[in-house]
Amino acid sequence: QNQKTKEQIESLLQNGKHKELRDRLCCRLTFGTAGLRSAMGAGFCYINDLTVIQSTQGIYKYLERCFSDFKQRGFVVGYDTRGQVTSNCSSKKLAKLTAAVLLAKDVPVYFFSTYVPTPFVPYAVQQLKAVAGVMITASHNRKEDNGYKVYWENGAQITSPHDKEIIKCIEECVEPWNGSWNENLVDTSPLRQDPLKKICDYYMEDLKKICYHRELNMQTNLKFVHTSFHGVGHDYVQLAFKAFGFQPPIPVPEQKDPDPEFSTVKCPNPEEGESVLELSLRLAEKESAKVVVATDPDADRLAVAEQQENGCWKVFTGNELAALFGWWMFSCWKENCSEDADVKNVYMLATTVSSKILRAIALKEGFHFEETLPGFKWIGSRVKDLLDNGKEVLFAFEESIGFMCGTSVLDKDGVSAAVVIAEMATYLEGKNLTLAQKLIEIYEMYGYHISKTSYFLCYDPPTIKRIFEKLRNFDAPQSYPKFCGIYNILHVRDITTGYDSSQPNKKSVLPVSKSSQMITFTFQNGCVATLRTSGTEPKIKYYAEMCALPEQSDRTLLEEELQKLIEALIENFLEPDKNGLIWRSA
Repeated sequence: QNQKTKEQIESLLQNGKHKELRDRLCCRLTFGTAGLRSAMGAGFCYINDLTVIQSTQGIYKYLERCFSDFKQRGFVVGYDTRGQVTSNCSSKKLAKLTAAVLLAKDVPVYFFSTYVPTPFVPYAVQQLKAVAGVMITASHNRKEDNGYKVYWENGAQITSPHDKEIIKCIEECVEPWNGSWNENLVDTSPLRQDPLKKICDYYMEDLKKICYHRELNMQTNLKFVHTSFHGVGHDYVQLAFKAFGFQPPIPVPEQKDPDPEFSTVKCPNPEEGESVLELSLRLAEKESAKVVVATDPDADRLAVAEQQENGCWKVFTGNELAALFGWWMFSCWKENCSEDADVKNVYMLATTVSSKILRAIALKEGFHFEETLPGFKWIGSRVKDLLDNGKEVLFAFEESIGFMCGTSVLDKDGVSAAVVIAEMATYLEGKNLTLAQKLIEIYEMYGYHISKTSYFLCYDPPTIKRIFEKLRNFDAPQSYPKFCGIYNILHVRDITTGYDSSQPNKKSVLPVSKSSQMITFTFQNGCVATLRTSGTEPKIKYYAEMCALPEQSDRTLLEEELQKLIEALIENFLEPDKNGLIWRSA
Protein backbone atom coordinates (compact mmCIF):
# COMPACT_ATOMS: atom_id res chain seq x y z
CA GLN A 1 0.00 0.00 0.00
CA ASN A 2 3.04 2.29 -0.10
CA GLN A 3 2.76 4.07 -3.48
CA LYS A 4 6.44 5.06 -3.57
CA THR A 5 7.87 1.55 -3.14
CA LYS A 6 5.17 0.11 -5.42
CA GLU A 7 6.28 2.56 -8.12
CA GLN A 8 9.94 1.50 -7.69
CA ILE A 9 9.03 -2.11 -8.54
CA GLU A 10 6.70 -1.11 -11.41
CA SER A 11 9.39 1.10 -12.93
CA LEU A 12 12.00 -1.70 -12.76
CA LEU A 13 9.52 -4.03 -14.45
CA GLN A 14 8.71 -1.54 -17.23
CA ASN A 15 12.41 -0.90 -17.86
CA GLY A 16 13.18 -4.61 -18.09
CA LYS A 17 15.59 -4.49 -15.12
CA HIS A 18 15.16 -8.19 -14.41
CA LYS A 19 18.45 -8.74 -12.58
CA GLU A 20 17.69 -5.96 -10.11
CA LEU A 21 14.15 -7.27 -9.65
CA ARG A 22 15.58 -10.70 -8.86
CA ASP A 23 18.05 -9.15 -6.39
CA ARG A 24 15.24 -7.26 -4.67
CA LEU A 25 12.52 -9.90 -4.68
CA CYS A 26 14.17 -13.31 -4.54
CA CYS A 27 15.73 -13.15 -1.08
CA ARG A 28 14.53 -12.22 2.39
CA LEU A 29 16.04 -10.19 5.19
CA THR A 30 17.89 -12.33 7.75
CA PHE A 31 19.03 -11.62 11.31
CA GLY A 32 22.65 -10.43 11.44
CA THR A 33 24.69 -9.21 14.42
CA ALA A 34 22.15 -6.42 14.98
CA GLY A 35 18.79 -7.77 13.87
CA LEU A 36 17.41 -7.08 10.40
CA ARG A 37 19.26 -4.30 8.60
CA SER A 38 19.20 -3.14 5.00
CA ALA A 39 18.59 -0.17 2.71
CA MET A 40 15.13 1.42 2.73
CA GLY A 41 13.29 0.80 -0.51
CA ALA A 42 11.21 -1.73 -2.43
CA GLY A 43 11.89 -5.47 -2.25
CA PHE A 44 11.83 -8.35 0.23
CA CYS A 45 15.48 -7.88 1.22
CA TYR A 46 14.97 -4.16 1.87
CA ILE A 47 13.45 -2.36 4.84
CA ASN A 48 10.01 -1.05 3.92
CA ASP A 49 6.39 -0.99 5.14
CA LEU A 50 5.67 -4.48 3.88
CA THR A 51 8.81 -6.24 5.18
CA VAL A 52 8.29 -4.63 8.60
CA ILE A 53 4.65 -5.81 8.66
CA GLN A 54 5.73 -9.32 7.61
CA SER A 55 8.49 -9.43 10.24
CA THR A 56 6.10 -8.31 12.96
CA GLN A 57 3.47 -10.86 11.93
CA GLY A 58 6.15 -13.56 12.19
CA ILE A 59 7.17 -12.30 15.61
CA TYR A 60 3.53 -12.23 16.75
CA LYS A 61 3.11 -15.84 15.66
CA TYR A 62 6.29 -16.93 17.43
CA LEU A 63 5.57 -15.04 20.67
CA GLU A 64 2.05 -16.42 20.78
CA ARG A 65 3.61 -19.89 20.73
CA CYS A 66 6.22 -19.03 23.40
CA PHE A 67 4.16 -17.05 25.93
CA SER A 68 0.69 -17.92 27.19
CA ASP A 69 0.56 -14.48 28.88
CA PHE A 70 1.63 -12.51 25.77
CA LYS A 71 -1.64 -10.52 25.71
CA GLN A 72 -1.32 -9.57 29.38
CA ARG A 73 2.35 -8.53 29.32
CA GLY A 74 2.55 -6.68 26.02
CA PHE A 75 5.32 -5.52 23.69
CA VAL A 76 7.63 -2.45 23.51
CA VAL A 77 8.21 -0.40 20.33
CA GLY A 78 10.84 2.36 19.95
CA TYR A 79 12.37 4.18 16.97
CA ASP A 80 15.13 6.59 15.97
CA THR A 81 14.98 9.58 13.59
CA ARG A 82 15.84 8.04 10.21
CA GLY A 83 13.77 8.59 7.10
CA GLN A 84 13.81 8.53 3.32
CA VAL A 85 11.53 10.63 1.14
CA THR A 86 11.96 8.55 -2.03
CA SER A 87 10.41 5.45 -0.45
CA ASN A 88 8.11 7.30 1.97
CA CYS A 89 9.81 5.44 4.77
CA SER A 90 10.68 6.72 8.25
CA SER A 91 11.57 4.99 11.49
CA LYS A 92 8.47 6.44 13.17
CA LYS A 93 6.16 5.22 10.40
CA LEU A 94 7.72 1.73 10.48
CA ALA A 95 7.34 1.71 14.27
CA LYS A 96 3.64 2.63 13.90
CA LEU A 97 3.13 -0.28 11.49
CA THR A 98 4.94 -2.62 13.92
CA ALA A 99 2.57 -1.49 16.66
CA ALA A 100 -0.48 -1.78 14.35
CA VAL A 101 0.13 -5.48 13.62
CA LEU A 102 0.15 -6.23 17.36
CA LEU A 103 -2.65 -3.87 18.42
CA ALA A 104 -4.91 -5.36 15.73
CA LYS A 105 -4.32 -8.74 17.43
CA ASP A 106 -5.22 -7.32 20.88
CA VAL A 107 -1.65 -7.18 22.18
CA PRO A 108 -0.95 -4.23 24.52
CA VAL A 109 1.83 -2.08 23.02
CA TYR A 110 4.14 0.30 24.87
CA PHE A 111 4.81 2.73 22.02
CA PHE A 112 7.21 5.62 22.76
CA SER A 113 5.61 8.94 21.79
CA THR A 114 8.93 10.26 20.48
CA TYR A 115 12.34 8.98 19.36
CA VAL A 116 14.49 7.32 22.03
CA PRO A 117 18.01 5.90 22.41
CA THR A 118 18.17 2.21 21.44
CA PRO A 119 19.04 1.14 25.03
CA PHE A 120 15.65 2.45 26.21
CA VAL A 121 13.89 -0.44 24.45
CA PRO A 122 15.68 -3.34 26.20
CA TYR A 123 15.50 -1.34 29.44
CA ALA A 124 11.72 -0.89 29.01
CA VAL A 125 11.22 -4.58 28.17
CA GLN A 126 12.73 -5.51 31.55
CA GLN A 127 11.12 -2.72 33.56
CA LEU A 128 7.62 -3.27 32.15
CA LYS A 129 7.99 -7.09 32.13
CA ALA A 130 6.99 -7.16 28.46
CA VAL A 131 7.58 -10.34 26.46
CA ALA A 132 9.72 -8.60 23.84
CA GLY A 133 10.47 -5.32 22.09
CA VAL A 134 11.52 -3.87 18.75
CA MET A 135 13.67 -0.83 18.02
CA ILE A 136 13.52 0.62 14.51
CA THR A 137 17.07 1.84 13.85
CA ALA A 138 20.12 1.35 11.67
CA SER A 139 22.37 2.85 14.36
CA HIS A 140 25.45 4.41 12.70
CA ASN A 141 24.91 2.99 9.19
CA ARG A 142 24.72 5.25 6.12
CA LYS A 143 21.58 7.38 5.76
CA GLU A 144 19.99 5.04 3.16
CA ASP A 145 19.67 2.19 5.70
CA ASN A 146 17.22 1.25 8.39
CA GLY A 147 16.74 -1.76 10.62
CA TYR A 148 14.64 -3.79 13.02
CA LYS A 149 16.24 -4.89 16.29
CA VAL A 150 14.43 -7.48 18.41
CA TYR A 151 14.80 -7.88 22.17
CA TRP A 152 13.60 -10.89 24.18
CA GLU A 153 11.91 -10.77 27.60
CA ASN A 154 15.34 -10.92 29.31
CA GLY A 155 16.22 -7.49 27.84
CA ALA A 156 18.91 -8.92 25.54
CA GLN A 157 18.82 -9.01 21.74
CA ILE A 158 17.57 -12.31 20.36
CA THR A 159 20.11 -15.01 19.48
CA SER A 160 19.62 -18.43 17.91
CA PRO A 161 17.38 -20.43 17.97
CA HIS A 162 14.84 -17.56 18.30
CA ASP A 163 16.05 -15.77 15.16
CA LYS A 164 15.79 -18.90 12.98
CA GLU A 165 12.33 -19.71 14.37
CA ILE A 166 11.09 -16.15 13.80
CA ILE A 167 12.29 -16.26 10.15
CA LYS A 168 10.29 -19.51 9.70
CA CYS A 169 7.21 -17.84 11.20
CA ILE A 170 7.66 -14.79 8.94
CA GLU A 171 7.70 -17.06 5.89
CA GLU A 172 4.47 -18.71 7.06
CA CYS A 173 2.49 -15.45 7.12
CA VAL A 174 3.66 -13.08 4.43
CA GLU A 175 0.18 -11.85 3.44
CA PRO A 176 -0.63 -8.76 5.57
CA TRP A 177 -3.52 -9.39 7.97
CA ASN A 178 -6.57 -7.17 8.39
CA GLY A 179 -5.49 -4.18 10.43
CA SER A 180 -1.75 -4.61 9.81
CA TRP A 181 -1.66 -1.55 7.52
CA ASN A 182 -3.54 0.68 9.97
CA GLU A 183 -0.74 2.91 11.23
CA ASN A 184 -3.27 5.16 13.00
CA LEU A 185 -4.07 2.42 15.52
CA VAL A 186 -1.34 3.78 17.83
CA ASP A 187 -3.36 6.99 18.15
CA THR A 188 -6.75 5.38 18.71
CA SER A 189 -6.28 1.98 20.41
CA PRO A 190 -6.90 1.80 24.17
CA LEU A 191 -4.24 -0.96 24.24
CA ARG A 192 -1.49 1.51 23.40
CA GLN A 193 0.42 3.13 26.28
CA ASP A 194 3.24 5.71 26.14
CA PRO A 195 6.06 4.56 28.45
CA LEU A 196 8.30 7.59 27.76
CA LYS A 197 8.13 9.51 31.03
CA LYS A 198 8.16 6.46 33.28
CA ILE A 199 11.07 4.79 31.48
CA CYS A 200 13.10 7.99 31.22
CA ASP A 201 12.64 8.70 34.96
CA TYR A 202 13.48 5.12 35.97
CA TYR A 203 16.49 5.03 33.67
CA MET A 204 17.96 8.29 35.06
CA GLU A 205 17.37 7.05 38.61
CA ASP A 206 19.04 3.69 37.87
CA LEU A 207 21.97 5.53 36.31
CA LYS A 208 22.86 6.93 39.73
CA LYS A 209 23.90 3.41 40.82
CA ILE A 210 27.10 3.86 38.81
CA CYS A 211 27.75 7.43 39.97
CA TYR A 212 30.52 7.37 42.60
CA HIS A 213 31.77 10.98 42.85
CA ARG A 214 28.73 13.22 42.77
CA GLU A 215 30.38 15.90 44.95
CA LEU A 216 33.35 16.19 42.57
CA ASN A 217 31.01 16.34 39.58
CA MET A 218 29.07 19.22 41.12
CA GLN A 219 32.25 21.24 41.76
CA THR A 220 34.32 20.55 38.65
CA ASN A 221 35.41 23.29 36.26
CA LEU A 222 35.98 20.78 33.47
CA LYS A 223 33.82 21.47 30.44
CA PHE A 224 32.47 18.82 28.07
CA VAL A 225 31.17 19.09 24.52
CA HIS A 226 28.57 16.57 23.32
CA THR A 227 27.54 15.82 19.77
CA SER A 228 24.54 13.62 19.03
CA PHE A 229 25.39 13.18 15.33
CA HIS A 230 22.01 14.39 14.07
CA GLY A 231 20.33 11.59 16.04
CA VAL A 232 18.41 10.93 19.24
CA GLY A 233 21.06 11.58 21.92
CA HIS A 234 20.85 15.28 22.85
CA ASP A 235 18.01 15.40 25.40
CA TYR A 236 18.98 12.12 27.04
CA VAL A 237 22.68 12.93 27.49
CA GLN A 238 21.72 16.30 28.99
CA LEU A 239 19.49 14.48 31.52
CA ALA A 240 22.20 11.90 32.29
CA PHE A 241 24.75 14.63 33.09
CA LYS A 242 22.17 16.24 35.38
CA ALA A 243 21.60 12.89 37.14
CA PHE A 244 25.36 12.74 37.90
CA GLY A 245 25.38 16.28 39.31
CA PHE A 246 27.19 17.86 36.33
CA GLN A 247 26.49 21.08 34.50
CA PRO A 248 24.99 20.10 31.11
CA PRO A 249 27.55 19.42 28.35
CA ILE A 250 27.81 22.00 25.56
CA PRO A 251 25.90 20.70 22.52
CA VAL A 252 27.17 21.07 18.96
CA PRO A 253 24.35 23.26 17.59
CA GLU A 254 24.56 22.04 13.97
CA GLN A 255 24.29 18.38 15.08
CA LYS A 256 22.03 18.42 18.13
CA ASP A 257 18.67 18.09 16.33
CA PRO A 258 17.58 15.05 14.34
CA ASP A 259 18.36 15.16 10.62
CA PRO A 260 17.81 11.99 8.55
CA GLU A 261 20.24 13.37 5.94
CA PHE A 262 23.11 13.57 8.50
CA SER A 263 24.02 16.67 6.53
CA THR A 264 27.22 17.77 8.34
CA VAL A 265 29.09 14.43 8.30
CA LYS A 266 30.27 12.23 5.43
CA CYS A 267 29.01 9.21 7.37
CA PRO A 268 27.13 9.15 10.69
CA ASN A 269 29.62 6.83 12.42
CA PRO A 270 31.63 8.50 15.23
CA GLU A 271 34.05 5.55 15.01
CA GLU A 272 35.51 7.11 11.85
CA GLY A 273 37.47 9.47 14.12
CA GLU A 274 38.66 13.01 13.73
CA SER A 275 37.27 13.51 10.21
CA VAL A 276 33.66 13.19 11.43
CA LEU A 277 34.28 14.95 14.79
CA GLU A 278 35.47 18.17 13.13
CA LEU A 279 32.58 20.41 14.33
CA SER A 280 32.71 19.19 17.92
CA LEU A 281 36.51 19.57 18.20
CA ARG A 282 36.39 23.13 16.85
CA LEU A 283 33.57 24.03 19.27
CA ALA A 284 35.51 22.49 22.17
CA GLU A 285 38.56 24.61 21.32
CA LYS A 286 36.40 27.73 21.22
CA GLU A 287 34.77 26.87 24.58
CA SER A 288 38.01 25.58 26.25
CA ALA A 289 36.40 22.18 26.77
CA LYS A 290 39.00 19.45 27.18
CA VAL A 291 36.78 16.42 26.50
CA VAL A 292 34.37 15.68 23.66
CA VAL A 293 31.79 12.90 23.90
CA ALA A 294 30.00 11.79 20.73
CA THR A 295 27.00 9.47 20.71
CA ASP A 296 26.10 7.77 17.43
CA PRO A 297 22.65 8.49 15.88
CA ASP A 298 20.75 5.99 18.08
CA ALA A 299 22.93 6.75 21.15
CA ASP A 300 24.03 3.19 21.84
CA ARG A 301 27.72 3.80 21.12
CA LEU A 302 30.21 6.40 22.29
CA ALA A 303 33.32 8.07 20.87
CA VAL A 304 35.59 10.19 23.08
CA ALA A 305 38.27 12.75 22.24
CA GLU A 306 40.55 14.61 24.64
CA GLN A 307 42.74 17.64 24.01
CA GLN A 308 46.41 16.96 24.81
CA GLU A 309 49.07 19.30 26.22
CA ASN A 310 50.26 20.21 22.70
CA GLY A 311 46.76 21.29 21.65
CA CYS A 312 46.18 18.24 19.42
CA TRP A 313 43.22 15.95 19.98
CA LYS A 314 43.46 12.29 20.82
CA VAL A 315 40.45 10.31 19.61
CA PHE A 316 40.39 7.10 21.66
CA THR A 317 39.74 3.75 20.02
CA GLY A 318 37.06 1.46 21.42
CA ASN A 319 39.77 -0.78 22.85
CA GLU A 320 41.52 2.13 24.59
CA LEU A 321 38.25 3.33 26.10
CA ALA A 322 37.58 -0.22 27.31
CA ALA A 323 40.92 -0.23 29.17
CA LEU A 324 39.85 2.99 30.92
CA PHE A 325 36.31 1.76 31.66
CA GLY A 326 37.61 -1.63 32.88
CA TRP A 327 40.09 0.01 35.26
CA TRP A 328 37.46 2.51 36.44
CA MET A 329 34.56 0.12 37.02
CA PHE A 330 36.81 -2.29 38.93
CA SER A 331 38.41 0.48 41.06
CA CYS A 332 34.97 1.86 41.94
CA TRP A 333 33.74 -1.65 42.80
CA LYS A 334 36.77 -2.26 45.02
CA GLU A 335 36.33 1.03 46.87
CA ASN A 336 32.60 0.56 47.43
CA CYS A 337 32.09 -3.17 47.88
CA SER A 338 31.09 -4.70 51.20
CA GLU A 339 33.75 -6.38 53.37
CA ASP A 340 32.56 -9.89 52.53
CA ALA A 341 32.39 -9.26 48.75
CA ASP A 342 34.27 -11.91 46.77
CA VAL A 343 36.29 -10.74 43.77
CA LYS A 344 35.86 -14.24 42.28
CA ASN A 345 32.15 -13.45 41.91
CA VAL A 346 32.92 -10.48 39.67
CA TYR A 347 32.88 -10.63 35.84
CA MET A 348 33.73 -8.53 32.81
CA LEU A 349 33.05 -9.55 29.21
CA ALA A 350 34.18 -8.67 25.70
CA THR A 351 33.55 -9.95 22.22
CA THR A 352 36.29 -12.13 20.79
CA VAL A 353 37.46 -9.52 18.24
CA SER A 354 37.95 -6.93 20.98
CA SER A 355 41.09 -6.16 22.99
CA LYS A 356 42.26 -8.70 25.56
CA ILE A 357 43.13 -5.89 28.01
CA LEU A 358 40.30 -6.91 30.37
CA ARG A 359 41.77 -10.43 30.46
CA ALA A 360 45.10 -8.95 31.61
CA ILE A 361 43.40 -6.82 34.29
CA ALA A 362 41.30 -9.80 35.43
CA LEU A 363 44.35 -12.07 35.76
CA LYS A 364 46.12 -9.55 37.97
CA GLU A 365 43.10 -8.47 40.05
CA GLY A 366 41.46 -11.87 40.47
CA PHE A 367 38.05 -11.38 38.81
CA HIS A 368 36.69 -13.37 35.84
CA PHE A 369 36.88 -12.41 32.20
CA GLU A 370 34.84 -14.08 29.45
CA GLU A 371 34.65 -13.76 25.68
CA THR A 372 31.62 -14.05 23.40
CA LEU A 373 31.03 -14.07 19.65
CA PRO A 374 30.96 -10.61 17.97
CA GLY A 375 27.73 -8.67 18.49
CA PHE A 376 26.24 -7.37 21.72
CA LYS A 377 23.39 -9.87 21.48
CA TRP A 378 25.83 -12.55 22.70
CA ILE A 379 27.08 -10.36 25.56
CA GLY A 380 23.53 -9.48 26.69
CA SER A 381 22.43 -13.12 26.86
CA ARG A 382 25.57 -14.23 28.69
CA VAL A 383 25.36 -11.36 31.20
CA LYS A 384 21.75 -12.33 31.96
CA ASP A 385 22.87 -15.94 32.64
CA LEU A 386 25.63 -14.74 34.97
CA LEU A 387 23.25 -12.42 36.88
CA ASP A 388 20.70 -15.22 37.21
CA ASN A 389 23.46 -17.32 38.78
CA GLY A 390 24.24 -14.70 41.41
CA LYS A 391 27.33 -13.23 39.72
CA GLU A 392 28.17 -9.54 39.55
CA VAL A 393 28.96 -8.07 36.13
CA LEU A 394 30.71 -4.69 36.15
CA PHE A 395 31.42 -3.97 32.51
CA ALA A 396 31.27 -5.40 28.99
CA PHE A 397 32.31 -4.05 25.61
CA GLU A 398 32.91 -4.54 21.92
CA GLU A 399 35.76 -2.77 20.13
CA SER A 400 33.40 -0.87 17.82
CA ILE A 401 32.83 1.67 20.66
CA GLY A 402 30.00 -0.29 22.30
CA PHE A 403 30.06 -0.20 26.13
CA MET A 404 27.87 -1.54 28.91
CA CYS A 405 28.62 0.01 32.31
CA GLY A 406 26.65 -1.76 35.05
CA THR A 407 23.72 -4.04 34.27
CA SER A 408 20.62 -1.81 34.17
CA VAL A 409 20.64 -2.24 30.39
CA LEU A 410 21.78 -5.55 28.89
CA ASP A 411 22.99 -3.91 25.70
CA LYS A 412 25.52 -1.30 24.71
CA ASP A 413 24.58 2.17 25.89
CA GLY A 414 26.20 5.43 24.78
CA VAL A 415 24.20 7.61 27.19
CA SER A 416 25.49 5.94 30.37
CA ALA A 417 29.00 5.55 28.91
CA ALA A 418 29.16 9.31 28.15
CA VAL A 419 28.45 10.33 31.72
CA VAL A 420 30.73 7.66 33.23
CA ILE A 421 33.62 8.98 31.07
CA ALA A 422 32.81 12.51 32.26
CA GLU A 423 32.99 11.39 35.90
CA MET A 424 36.24 9.52 35.24
CA ALA A 425 37.82 12.61 33.59
CA THR A 426 36.67 14.75 36.53
CA TYR A 427 38.15 12.35 39.08
CA LEU A 428 41.45 12.09 37.16
CA GLU A 429 41.71 15.87 36.83
CA GLY A 430 41.66 16.02 40.64
CA LYS A 431 44.71 13.71 40.56
CA ASN A 432 46.32 15.90 37.90
CA LEU A 433 45.94 13.26 35.21
CA THR A 434 44.33 13.21 31.78
CA LEU A 435 42.48 10.22 30.34
CA ALA A 436 45.42 9.66 27.94
CA GLN A 437 47.95 9.67 30.80
CA LYS A 438 45.83 7.24 32.82
CA LEU A 439 45.62 4.97 29.80
CA ILE A 440 49.42 4.73 29.68
CA GLU A 441 49.49 3.96 33.43
CA ILE A 442 47.00 1.14 32.85
CA TYR A 443 49.11 -0.31 30.02
CA GLU A 444 52.28 -0.07 32.09
CA MET A 445 50.62 -1.87 34.95
CA TYR A 446 48.85 -4.64 32.99
CA GLY A 447 50.88 -4.81 29.76
CA TYR A 448 50.56 -2.86 26.51
CA HIS A 449 47.67 -3.97 24.32
CA ILE A 450 48.11 -2.30 20.97
CA SER A 451 45.43 -2.97 18.43
CA LYS A 452 44.40 -1.91 14.97
CA THR A 453 41.04 -2.48 13.35
CA SER A 454 40.09 -1.57 9.82
CA TYR A 455 38.18 -2.91 6.84
CA PHE A 456 37.91 -3.38 3.09
CA LEU A 457 34.69 -2.89 1.17
CA CYS A 458 33.56 -5.76 -1.02
CA TYR A 459 30.21 -5.66 -2.81
CA ASP A 460 30.59 -9.15 -4.32
CA PRO A 461 29.58 -11.98 -1.91
CA PRO A 462 31.22 -14.76 -4.06
CA THR A 463 34.60 -12.97 -3.75
CA ILE A 464 34.26 -12.85 0.04
CA LYS A 465 33.44 -16.56 0.11
CA ARG A 466 36.43 -17.35 -2.12
CA ILE A 467 38.85 -15.45 0.16
CA PHE A 468 37.76 -17.41 3.23
CA GLU A 469 37.59 -20.76 1.41
CA LYS A 470 41.18 -20.25 0.26
CA LEU A 471 42.26 -19.84 3.91
CA ARG A 472 40.57 -23.16 4.76
CA ASN A 473 42.40 -24.90 1.88
CA PHE A 474 45.64 -22.97 1.89
CA ASP A 475 48.54 -25.23 0.89
CA ALA A 476 46.41 -28.32 0.53
CA PRO A 477 42.72 -29.24 0.84
CA GLN A 478 41.36 -28.84 4.41
CA SER A 479 44.55 -27.20 5.71
CA TYR A 480 44.92 -23.74 7.21
CA PRO A 481 48.06 -21.61 6.70
CA LYS A 482 51.07 -22.32 8.97
CA PHE A 483 52.72 -19.00 8.19
CA CYS A 484 51.66 -15.52 7.14
CA GLY A 485 54.66 -14.14 5.29
CA ILE A 486 57.50 -14.51 7.80
CA TYR A 487 55.16 -14.85 10.79
CA ASN A 488 54.64 -18.27 12.34
CA ILE A 489 51.02 -19.19 13.16
CA LEU A 490 50.51 -21.09 16.43
CA HIS A 491 46.74 -21.62 16.36
CA VAL A 492 43.76 -21.16 14.06
CA ARG A 493 40.14 -20.88 15.16
CA ASP A 494 37.38 -20.89 12.56
CA ILE A 495 34.01 -19.87 14.01
CA THR A 496 32.25 -20.56 10.69
CA THR A 497 33.14 -24.27 10.78
CA GLY A 498 33.67 -24.75 14.54
CA TYR A 499 37.38 -25.73 14.23
CA ASP A 500 39.96 -24.66 16.84
CA SER A 501 43.48 -26.08 16.67
CA SER A 502 44.25 -24.97 20.24
CA GLN A 503 41.60 -27.25 21.78
CA PRO A 504 42.40 -30.93 22.52
CA ASN A 505 39.33 -32.07 20.54
CA LYS A 506 39.94 -29.38 17.84
CA LYS A 507 36.43 -27.96 18.44
CA SER A 508 35.77 -24.27 19.11
CA VAL A 509 34.47 -23.38 22.60
CA LEU A 510 32.49 -20.45 21.16
CA PRO A 511 29.30 -21.45 19.32
CA VAL A 512 29.54 -22.06 15.58
CA SER A 513 28.16 -19.27 13.40
CA LYS A 514 27.73 -20.74 9.91
CA SER A 515 25.99 -17.68 8.47
CA SER A 516 29.07 -15.43 8.71
CA GLN A 517 32.78 -15.81 7.95
CA MET A 518 35.26 -15.51 10.80
CA ILE A 519 38.79 -16.92 11.27
CA THR A 520 41.22 -16.03 14.08
CA PHE A 521 45.01 -16.58 13.92
CA THR A 522 47.23 -16.63 17.00
CA PHE A 523 50.86 -15.92 16.11
CA GLN A 524 54.05 -17.01 17.84
CA ASN A 525 54.99 -13.37 18.54
CA GLY A 526 51.94 -12.81 20.77
CA CYS A 527 49.73 -11.19 18.15
CA VAL A 528 46.11 -12.25 17.65
CA ALA A 529 44.42 -11.38 14.34
CA THR A 530 40.87 -12.00 13.14
CA LEU A 531 39.36 -11.71 9.68
CA ARG A 532 35.57 -11.56 9.51
CA THR A 533 32.67 -10.33 7.46
CA SER A 534 30.52 -7.55 8.89
CA GLY A 535 27.06 -8.52 10.08
CA THR A 536 25.58 -5.18 9.00
CA GLU A 537 27.60 -3.83 6.03
CA PRO A 538 29.45 -5.08 2.87
CA LYS A 539 32.83 -5.20 4.62
CA ILE A 540 35.66 -7.60 5.35
CA LYS A 541 37.01 -6.44 8.69
CA TYR A 542 40.39 -7.19 10.21
CA TYR A 543 41.32 -6.93 13.87
CA ALA A 544 44.88 -7.34 15.12
CA GLU A 545 46.36 -6.89 18.57
CA MET A 546 49.76 -7.23 20.17
CA CYS A 547 49.31 -8.35 23.78
CA ALA A 548 52.55 -7.64 25.65
CA LEU A 549 53.51 -8.51 29.21
CA PRO A 550 53.98 -5.59 31.66
CA GLU A 551 57.79 -5.87 31.36
CA GLN A 552 57.70 -5.31 27.56
CA SER A 553 57.16 -1.59 27.64
CA ASP A 554 58.73 -0.45 24.34
CA ARG A 555 55.60 0.79 22.66
CA THR A 556 57.29 1.85 19.41
CA LEU A 557 58.73 -1.61 18.84
CA LEU A 558 55.37 -3.26 19.51
CA GLU A 559 53.63 -0.85 17.12
CA GLU A 560 56.15 -1.52 14.34
CA GLU A 561 55.81 -5.28 14.76
CA LEU A 562 52.00 -5.03 14.65
CA GLN A 563 52.08 -2.86 11.52
CA LYS A 564 54.36 -5.31 9.69
CA LEU A 565 52.15 -8.23 10.65
CA ILE A 566 49.02 -6.44 9.41
CA GLU A 567 50.74 -5.72 6.09
CA ALA A 568 51.60 -9.42 5.76
CA LEU A 569 48.03 -10.38 6.66
CA ILE A 570 46.56 -8.11 3.97
CA GLU A 571 49.09 -9.10 1.30
CA ASN A 572 48.98 -12.87 1.88
CA PHE A 573 45.43 -13.55 3.06
CA LEU A 574 43.19 -10.79 1.65
CA GLU A 575 45.08 -9.96 -1.58
CA PRO A 576 43.11 -6.72 -2.21
CA ASP A 577 44.42 -6.07 -5.75
CA LYS A 578 43.70 -9.57 -6.98
CA ASN A 579 40.27 -9.65 -5.31
CA GLY A 580 39.21 -6.11 -6.22
CA LEU A 581 38.73 -5.03 -2.60
CA ILE A 582 38.24 -1.32 -1.92
CA TRP A 583 40.53 0.09 0.81
CA ARG A 584 38.90 2.06 3.59
CA SER A 585 39.42 5.73 2.74
CA ALA A 586 41.75 7.40 5.23
